[in-house]
Amino acid sequence: MNEIKAWLGIERDETGWQEKIVACVGAFLSIGLMIGLGRHFSGASPESFIVLSMGATAFLLFVVPLGKLSQPWPVVAGHVLSALVGVTCQKLIPDTVLAAACAVGFSILGMQLLGCLHPPGGSTALIAVIAGPKVSALGYSFALWPVGVNALGIVLFAVAFNFWFPWRRYPSRFHHKPSDATGTGISHEAVVSAVRSIDSFVDLTEDDILRLYENLSAADPRKTKRA
Repeated sequence: MNEIKAWLGIERDETGWQEKIVACVGAFLSIGLMIGLGRHFSGASPESFIVLSMGATAFLLFVVPLGKLSQPWPVVAGHVLSALVGVTCQKLIPDTVLAAACAVGFSILGMQLLGCLHPPGGSTALIAVIAGPKVSALGYSFALWPVGVNALGIVLFAVAFNFWFPWRRYPSRFHHKPSDATGTGISHEAVVSAVRSIDSFVDLTEDDILRLYENLSAADPRKTKRA
């Protein structure tokens, strides 16, 4: 059974009910507030002022607020860059299938190069191509409104909402101070080398890795006995 779980990627969820409820409420309020305010000020339908990919962004900001993919730069820059790439592909490539594929592929490449990886950005790029004439008519302004405003708005809400829960304050820099690498005996170069050896994106910051090492070392019974 454990082997089957490993192949399927089934991991234990160690978060408590309080954390699950907080994440649910945060996502609920953020999307509801954005749609409500947009409807109030514009009087238009929801699709005119909220991008569907913000649902996935809400998941990241309120379920994993401390993750690298959830931080302000990846959220805002990832969405805006992806929107620009998507609009460009929609304008330059007549075939919708090819344009959609290029939009997603090149948006991922761009986010990697700019250090703003945010998975929902791929959806934003796709929306720019296939959403129809309303989005096409916006042209490059689509990256500012509604995409840029949506991304910035949900980030600001996440900062305010998560502030009330000390264990999940957002951005992650509010949650903790940088770890002292010298205190662990591990150099910055060693951490970078270890991560690079995996040759795949790891959704942990250097501080997160060092903190995990410190916690594991403190919990090591052999270290306690030696002390």
